[in-house]
Amino acid sequence: MAKEKTIERRTAAKNSVGRGIFAAISILLEFSFIVLTATVLNNYAEWISLVTRLLALILVLWIYSRNQTASMKMLWIILILVFPIIGTVMFLIIGLAKTPKKMQERFNRIDSQLYPMLAEDPEAAEAAGQYDLHLASISSYLKKNSSFPLYHDSEICYYPEASLGLQAQMDELRKAKHFIFMEYHAIENAESWYVLQDILAAKAKAGVEVRVFYDDMGSIGFLNQSFIRQMEELGIQCRVFNPIVPIVNMFLNNRDHRKITVIDGVVGFTGGYNLANEYFNLTHPYGQWKDSGVKITGPAVRSLTVMFLEMWNAIRECDVDDTEFDRYLPQVPPVRADHPGFIQPYADIPTDGELVGENVYISLINQAVDYIYFTTPYLIITDEMIRAISLAAKRGVDVRIITPGIPDKKMVYNVTRSYYYSLVRNGVRIYEYTPGFLHAKQCVSDDKAAVCGTINLDYRSLYHHFENAVLFYDCPAVMDVKKDFYALFPQCREVTKEYALRRSAPWRLGNLVLRLFSPLL
Repeated sequence: MAKEKTIERRTAAKNSVGRGIFAAISILLEFSFIVLTATVLNNYAEWISLVTRLLALILVLWIYSRNQTASMKMLWIILILVFPIIGTVMFLIIGLAKTPKKMQERFNRIDSQLYPMLAEDPEAAEAAGQYDLHLASISSYLKKNSSFPLYHDSEICYYPEASLGLQAQMDELRKAKHFIFMEYHAIENAESWYVLQDILAAKAKAGVEVRVFYDDMGSIGFLNQSFIRQMEELGIQCRVFNPIVPIVNMFLNNRDHRKITVIDGVVGFTGGYNLANEYFNLTHPYGQWKDSGVKITGPAVRSLTVMFLEMWNAIRECDVDDTEFDRYLPQVPPVRADHPGFIQPYADIPTDGELVGENVYISLINQAVDYIYFTTPYLIITDEMIRAISLAAKRGVDVRIITPGIPDKKMVYNVTRSYYYSLVRNGVRIYEYTPGFLHAKQCVSDDKAAVCGTINLDYRSLYHHFENAVLFYDCPAVMDVKKDFYALFPQCREVTKEYALRRSAPWRLGNLVLRLFSPLL
């Protein structure tokens, strides 16, 4: 049996990678054809060249007027002005890519049904204001701009290692009675998934409704197109988000980066880890893997359920969607914890124009008094966030950021390091996790508040992907996150002094080029 699974895994990876390569080549050929055609026309007559440059200038002025961060505008403005044809084509294919109108309409329709089911608790908001007005204002922002309310009747447990989170998930999955929802950016058809699959199959056989949802891009090296059929044969409903097709997909830039498990609407899990072997250190492609997660118990799980139902029902018109959501949103009794604290799961979607993930991080940075610590696998941030982080350090806040010591993507790693100098010269301390790859996405501040979820400090997470996280404060889990940071620091190499030194002109120029193209990574 183990041998068969190994062969299946290799076949899945081989087929998926081949499909991805085919799609990439097709997109490249289409892009090359457009550029070649435009270039030939451009060289054919001088007046065509003048027209294209005039149109490029108009396009640059329009880009400048957009309600968008300056870092993203600058890339396209420079490219279009220097290379009018190629820059314009790249902008039209990549920079102007939007969610298709029909897809946007589906999200609006589903959200109009689901979000009203997330009732606000006035007592929770009042209690939060009495605890800390600044943190309460962040909760108010989340409710008003992402529709996800604050809870003061639930419990959160923090797991400093992905393997601990996975074990807790398996324990809770075995208790499922009504339904199981699982949504992950990446699933690998390998050992870590087989254990879960056996539990899910047994539950499906026992009459529990089981749904699995994954992102096609995130899983492209792990799964092939037969995975859905395999799940259905086990009685597990399965859908894929935004399948990659061998044409220019205008929705290609927006991926489902969420990691969510919901069990009976009573217990939920989220965090940084996907369902693949490397996340649990069963394999070590980049040294020791560091990740984290949380378990939520109580009424706050309702928000995670809504997030899952939103994606499950909004992705494809040809799918048979839910008509009644009430049965998946039961009235869960409050958790009678000694100190429940405040818990606020929230989602960030690229279709609404609201930068929820970045705004929560910046708000916590702006309100920090004593310290704020971050872990992130990628550090590719906007000028606005650089300014907020630097200002906090200048105010005397102890600002520390931990990044990986071993990269999973060397180009992205180099871009990450290109941001160090801008930060450390203003007093920010930078650490690199020497045992391997750090994938956890979390922060903690002033012994009061913490965030754990899927949102990296990079353009893709903050601007392009469907993401989720949990803000929690005034609860024991906050100190568990801080304890994890203090366990991490001794395993890291602090590079603050190294990158505080003034660099040569060629080094600075190279960094500027890397930073210029960072919005595309």
